Amino acid sequence: MVDLVSPGVAVKEKDLTTTVRSEPTSIGAVAITAVQGPIDQVITVSSESDLVAIFGKPNTSNYQYWFSAASFLMYSNTLKVVRMNTAGALNATAGGTGLLIKNKIHYQDGDGTGNGPYDDGSAANGIWGARTAGTWGNSLKVSFCNDAAAFSQTTVTTVADSSIAAGNTTLDLTSAAGINVGDILYFQETDGQKYKVSGIASNTVTFARYPTTGATGLASAVTNGANVDREWEFADQFDSAPGTSDYASDRTGVNDELHIIIIDEDSKISGVAGSVLEKWQGLSKASDALTDDGAKNYYVDVLADSSSYIYWLDHPGGATNWGSLAAGTTFSDATNAIDVSSGAGGAGDTSSPTEGERQLAYKLFEDADTQDMNLLIAGPASVGNNGTTTHGVFITDLVEKRKDCVGFISPDFSDVVNIAKTYTQTTNVKGYFDALNSSSYTVFDSGYTKQFDKYNDVMRWVPLNGHIAGACARTDAVEDPWWSPAGITRGQIRGSVSLAYNPTQTERDTLYRARINPVVTFPGEGTMLFGDKTGLAKNSAFSRINVRRLFLTIEEACKLAARTVLFEFNDEFTRESFKAMVDPYLRDVQARRGITDFLTVCDESNNTGQVIDNNEFRADIYVKPARSINFITLTFIATRTGVDFAEVVGRA
Repeated sequence: MVDLVSPGVAVKEKDLTTTVRSEPTSIGAVAITAVQGPIDQVITVSSESDLVAIFGKPNTSNYQYWFSAASFLMYSNTLKVVRMNTAGALNATAGGTGLLIKNKIHYQDGDGTGNGPYDDGSAANGIWGARTAGTWGNSLKVSFCNDAAAFSQTTVTTVADSSIAAGNTTLDLTSAAGINVGDILYFQETDGQKYKVSGIASNTVTFARYPTTGATGLASAVTNGANVDREWEFADQFDSAPGTSDYASDRTGVNDELHIIIIDEDSKISGVAGSVLEKWQGLSKASDALTDDGAKNYYVDVLADSSSYIYWLDHPGGATNWGSLAAGTTFSDATNAIDVSSGAGGAGDTSSPTEGERQLAYKLFEDADTQDMNLLIAGPASVGNNGTTTHGVFITDLVEKRKDCVGFISPDFSDVVNIAKTYTQTTNVKGYFDALNSSSYTVFDSGYTKQFDKYNDVMRWVPLNGHIAGACARTDAVEDPWWSPAGITRGQIRGSVSLAYNPTQTERDTLYRARINPVVTFPGEGTMLFGDKTGLAKNSAFSRINVRRLFLTIEEACKLAARTVLFEFNDEFTRESFKAMVDPYLRDVQARRGITDFLTVCDESNNTGQVIDNNEFRADIYVKPARSINFITLTFIATRTGVDFAEVVGRA
């Protein structure tokens, strides 16, 4: 029916071009401990450089976790990372006591247990806090310049010292009020040399030449009574002094601007002490302030949205009307026109997680609807290298619940590293995995690899599960998910210096029967994954990685396609439309050697009247998966000279 009252033409469209689309299959996921970075938040990184920039470098406490992530990134460029919330983790604060702010959501909304929010000025830990937990925040120095007088002043005081000669590093002033450590002084009658204040005791200041010239004291004598000018320590980083913004001026507001600069005071962040990390010119104290192009300019909002290093926690002391609307407000100066503070109280770099803390981090990957990932990296098997299987059981349960991804699990550090006898290693590895449930959604490997840690110039033993997941991602890139990730062509382990456990053929036989994929080093061929079994205990097509990943791929693609028929009529037209989407997709998979044959049944035979009356829709998709070669037999037959091969072929 058309919605026309009088004669006319109505145009309608019907889309019959919907197709089945293949989804990404090489998205990795892992939970780690780290020296910095958001806690309990899923962050996607695309390279090892991103991993370092967001979560910091590895150390002796976290290297097994860190390199599990970095190993995967040798093969792929999409990894979801969660930093675990370990006991003792604290963000450095200007107040110095430390405060845990896990991530931006925690900062703005709290954690639901009475901790936070902290964007309302209620933290009582100084005016700012480091963006993430860790000792790195203790290296932060933040300076607020709140008005034009704080930026620079002429004749702020006079010299009150009768014995000042060239080379002196101290002098007395009539008054040191308004002068801060770090300020730059200029004596008007001298040759233009500036001096940086390093200490103040009553009215006596200690100083050095600025910029540093090698000499430290006065370049020339200063006369008693000489006028003294001063400027903010970081005035040369800004174009002009803070004043009144156009936004506030248009609304009769006054003195709303301030400048903020963030410094790496102790070189822990940039590697160079005193480096400028961030700076903002002309931010506003008015809560409604906007820039000329309409962006937020309230300094609290700008720090929350744009700073990589700090959160705002409170206004400076004496800033009674900061945060008011701009209209008609003359913004008060803070008690100190320049507020300079260093971070302290940051902690958590060396905290080892409990098993509960690990599980809470991995549970962020539990919901398949909100977290799209395919390759779950378990990292180290146990918290204290104590051989417990709790983590492996948890990972197995998680992937079994999702049923759209594969979990990669290595044995414990104590099972294979620094064990003298390979038969002991074999027993240990088999014993570890014998305790894990049967599942086609898990992949077990045989141990640890030695890798070079270029950040600390040492060798590290790293679990192989990040590499095995990476081999699957590499397989996706060079072939398709339904190809085996094992062998010389696609199973090479990158960055491996040596293996903690290099099983022999006999030991590989034992491992393979126990669902464990050996990783081996062959002379001249390198280190490689030499098996492609899943953790399924029974003999089935799904006991191979390529078949499991084939079905995950086509199931996800067809599931998304099936959403297009939700709320349509269960009639022949809809059923044929669905079949017309699925069959071309499966033919493409067949052409790419993923399956040998298929059949889609979606008609009255499986959509009976009872099914239709229950508002259901059914499609049965039969698939013959392609199988990878695991066993090769080569038979060489010697014959007599002159024998016709046709006579012996098939009878030898």
